[in-house]
Amino acid sequence: MIESFGWISILPPLIAIFLAIKTKHVYISLTLGIWIGWTAVSSWDPFKGLISAVNSLIHVFSSADNTRVILFSCMIGAVITFTQYSGGMKGFVNWIVGKGLVRKRKSAGLLAWFLGVVIFIESSICILISGAVTRPIFDRLKISREKLAYILDSTSAPKCVLIPFNAWGALVLGLLARQGIENPVKVFISSIPLNFYAILALMIVLFVILTGTDIGPMKKAEKRVRDQGKLLRDGAEPLISEEVVMMKEKQGIPQRPLNMLIPVGVMISMMPVALFISGKGHIMKGSGSMAVLWSVISGLVVAAVAYRAQGIMSTKELTDTFMKGVGGMIPLAVLMMLAFAIGDICDVLGTGAYLAQAVKSTLPSEIIPALVFTVSSVIAFSTGTSWGTFAIMIPIGIPMVSLIGLNPALITAAVLGGGVFGDHCSPISDTTIISSMASATDHIDHVRTQIPYALIAGGGAVVLFLVFGTFF
Repeated sequence: MIESFGWISILPPLIAIFLAIKTKHVYISLTLGIWIGWTAVSSWDPFKGLISAVNSLIHVFSSADNTRVILFSCMIGAVITFTQYSGGMKGFVNWIVGKGLVRKRKSAGLLAWFLGVVIFIESSICILISGAVTRPIFDRLKISREKLAYILDSTSAPKCVLIPFNAWGALVLGLLARQGIENPVKVFISSIPLNFYAILALMIVLFVILTGTDIGPMKKAEKRVRDQGKLLRDGAEPLISEEVVMMKEKQGIPQRPLNMLIPVGVMISMMPVALFISGKGHIMKGSGSMAVLWSVISGLVVAAVAYRAQGIMSTKELTDTFMKGVGGMIPLAVLMMLAFAIGDICDVLGTGAYLAQAVKSTLPSEIIPALVFTVSSVIAFSTGTSWGTFAIMIPIGIPMVSLIGLNPALITAAVLGGGVFGDHCSPISDTTIISSMASATDHIDHVRTQIPYALIAGGGAVVLFLVFGTFF
């Protein structure tokens, strides 16, 4: 049983999130949140809290999953520089535009949406590949980086949580089985049409692409690009260095689209293979982080061999290009480390358990699905993890099914949808961070421009859970 520090447990994530949005200094904000959390654990001794906070940053790398996520996030920078320096990215963009496949903003958005939906194996690889393919096209057509980040983020987790045959599905099925559900697969599949947030999020982003409707900060960002030609606002700090974003292709070599499609294709095809191997013959039991890491490594190795075979890059050029790509991702690596560390202090403080217990009281059964969705949202927003929210809320929500006579599929959908909604809005979420990186935009700008759309989908989900809670 996780010890809870009561209301104090919500201070670190709330302070970090508030300061990050208010000041736009996300690194400092997260560091302060981590320090405050460990100070509370250390009986409010600020010096012991500082020592514990530093140790917690080191402890992040004791988790193999954390280390793999940081590694593949850095190495995707090398994929970007490889495809750019080899002329593959420019060749691909020229081919797409030359064929007339993507000539307008709408078709570029549809391409990003389509890639986000069809690459369903893992959310991170979906964001990374879709971002690598579409960012130069978006730049060429003068579409804001914030818009790209929104499309990437809104077609990753919302889509992955609707599919049982991936790492997300494996986690949920395992959690349901532990709660004594006789047929977890049936419950999961039955929950898919009831996962209102995920469905609405996918529909809203498609509507935005097709109609060009922009609201709130996104409208301002798009106006900036149209009027001033600025893909980023003045003073923005993208989560990827400009050397990676703007790296020029090598002069005097053919610009072949294949030199971009090779590493991307290998990464996609290696995902199910790596999941199968890491799951020891069971693809749904495979490690998502391990599969993504090996997929990225495989893409880089095959690309390096292909470039050498074509004589377009020497061994020294391959090494230098690799290091430039990885080096350009250092800001992302630091941010991921801080995000994991604040998640760890939330576990120590019992933030998720406190929030869940705070709403466990005698309530009408009709509103419980909506309440479960809301609580899951708050937990995910505060902790920055949808998977952690599933682990907390499924053991709380599923027992209520038999005690109160609720529909198990509806409660499961409420937990899953709420976890994705909160994670979608949180600046300390790994998928939100990776979306900012893949689109090369300022992280807080991405959060601010995405939240209005997420709130619309979240509000619609609450209404639907209230309706279905009454009549379903």
